[in-house]
Amino acid sequence: MKKIHIILLVLVAGTIAFLVTFLQKTTTYDSVNTAMSKPGKYVHLMARWDASEPMEYDAIKNPNHLVFTAVDTLGNKVKVVYSNPKPENFEKSERLVLMGQYEAEKGVFVCKTIQTKCPSKYKEGQEYKDEKTTEPAQSSTKAPQNQPTNALVSIAVAK
Repeated sequence: MKKIHIILLVLVAGTIAFLVTFLQKTTTYDSVNTAMSKPGKYVHLMARWDASEPMEYDAIKNPNHLVFTAVDTLGNKVKVVYSNPKPENFEKSERLVLMGQYEAEKGVFVCKTIQTKCPSKYKEGQEYKDEKTTEPAQSSTKAPQNQPTNALVSIAVAK
């Protein structure tokens, strides 16, 4: 074999090894039923906090213990145990990404990490109040009068 063939074979083998490793580490968002069907497997659960169910959290007694009920978009519920401080925007978030595993023997989802997904400030046709002032924020459909629009900024950057 020529040296070039050996180098190409090593490159192809390295690329295949990289892709296999990368594909094993990728995850998708799972529903409650999918997480329950994979007990003990680490999953990313997309859900929201069910405010109609009681939440167990006492910041003074044990700030690293949070128990709540999560509900996914299909309406399936699961009890979640989180052993870290409650995220800052937990009650305001419209979606939660819960990373952890379902423990079938306890019947709970043991969460290692919570990412809160807050509502967007920039939804069409709605005005939001700026949290720092009492006046409504400007609508997202119009650019402020003193600032250039995106088209002008693009032209200025391109030159």
